Amino acid sequence: MLVLPRLLPIKVTLMIFVFICCLLVFTLIGLSSVWQHRGTRQDYYLASGRIKPWLVGLSAVATNNSGFMFTGWIGYAYGVGLSSIWILVGFFMGDVMASFLVHSRLRSATERTGEVSYAGVLSYWHGTRNGVLQRVIGGISLVFMMAYAGAQLVAGGKALHVLFEWPSWAGAVMGSVLVMLYCCAGGIRASIWTDAAQSAVMVMTMGLLLIVAVQLLGGTASAVAQMRQVDGFLDWFPTNTALLGLSGGVLFALSWLFAGLAVIGQPHIMVRFMTLKDSGKMLQARLWYYFWGFVFNCMALGVGLLSRIYFGDAGSFDPELALPTMALHLLPPALVGLMLAGIFAATMSTADSLILGCSAAITHDLLPHRIESTVLIKATTMAVTVGALLWALINSQSVFALVIMVWSGMGSAFAPLLVVLCLGGKPSQRVSVIAVCTGLSIALSWHYLGWNDVVYDGMMAILVGLTILLLGRKHSRTHVDGPTNKNRVQYEGTQ
Repeated sequence: MLVLPRLLPIKVTLMIFVFICCLLVFTLIGLSSVWQHRGTRQDYYLASGRIKPWLVGLSAVATNNSGFMFTGWIGYAYGVGLSSIWILVGFFMGDVMASFLVHSRLRSATERTGEVSYAGVLSYWHGTRNGVLQRVIGGISLVFMMAYAGAQLVAGGKALHVLFEWPSWAGAVMGSVLVMLYCCAGGIRASIWTDAAQSAVMVMTMGLLLIVAVQLLGGTASAVAQMRQVDGFLDWFPTNTALLGLSGGVLFALSWLFAGLAVIGQPHIMVRFMTLKDSGKMLQARLWYYFWGFVFNCMALGVGLLSRIYFGDAGSFDPELALPTMALHLLPPALVGLMLAGIFAATMSTADSLILGCSAAITHDLLPHRIESTVLIKATTMAVTVGALLWALINSQSVFALVIMVWSGMGSAFAPLLVVLCLGGKPSQRVSVIAVCTGLSIALSWHYLGWNDVVYDGMMAILVGLTILLLGRKHSRTHVDGPTNKNRVQYEGTQ
């Protein structure tokens, strides 16, 4: 097991210098977007639908992976070993499957409806506004995205605490201030531009650490041989599924398909595809998104597995600090500063997206009169940032646990409805609200009962939500096909 080294002041100074320089670059990129800002709500939240495919793809990667990958995901791989690969495989496959159905249709619906929020597009999909549904989706989005943003700030604070021994709140405060600066300057465009730069740094730093770690262990074969010495570390399925036999392991793996499907239920990610300049170029955006994201996730898994060799099974060691601690041991100071910038970039790239999503939920979905003034919109964004910071300061959950709960909650609530809408379904407002609330309730109950260790939280919740929407559609058709044309007219008037 490695012992945390004591760095000379000059090395610490070099780390901080590189780190601050990277943050300044990210901030300047975001602030520069103000020159293209048109001063409208549509431009602030959707960049007027003029973002290029490669920017959409890279921004979605950075927003999707977040500080969760640098802390929670690597910490989880440290703890459970190779069986964590099923989260990656299932997530990727589910995300790809859902994208072919949803991405282009969501982009077209955004243009057709003229809405600027995820909740607005879903509630106005077929041309008739469902106000109650929009407020329900907006309210759920606000609460969960606020918690999610707080988790990102916590992740950044943890990294600074390990490397610089700064108090954990310092990183959260720094991240919130930087996000507030460029989000207020250019809105979603600033977020997307900085995401692209942050995505490049994330991939570069993770790849660099992986290469150095493998080389210091004597190569890939030597690293694998050392992993085999840890009992059960290279087992294909988690030990807690052993009681169910092979079928339990397979169920665990398949359930993570629904985590990938839940991507379409994350407003802060889907809004990236809503900003695409040309819906006919969606395939290009997806290629950037999936290639860049898959490479990054594979490297993160490798680093997580290697961290167990370097640190052993330390009962007092926080596995969510494995990445920054490894960087401190294995990389020279300048590269440690760059790695920290990558971690911090990941937290900010997601936090800014979530904060803008919360702002849209307030100004567009929840208030009785939509706010058009960009001054008030930016003031709302600042208030949301403060709220996320306060949430981060009082949070006591691990980043992994909090992100999984929030992810499955929003995915279970919104993904079934979006799937049915993309398939041409026209569920009534009442059925839609019931499906959204039921899916959310099941996901949260599953999480707090601890069953997510065996089967992903959102699997049953998403299936139940889809069932409610399909049964509601069948019931509505039975009503429509009644004996009189009057019933048909009354039914169609409620859609």
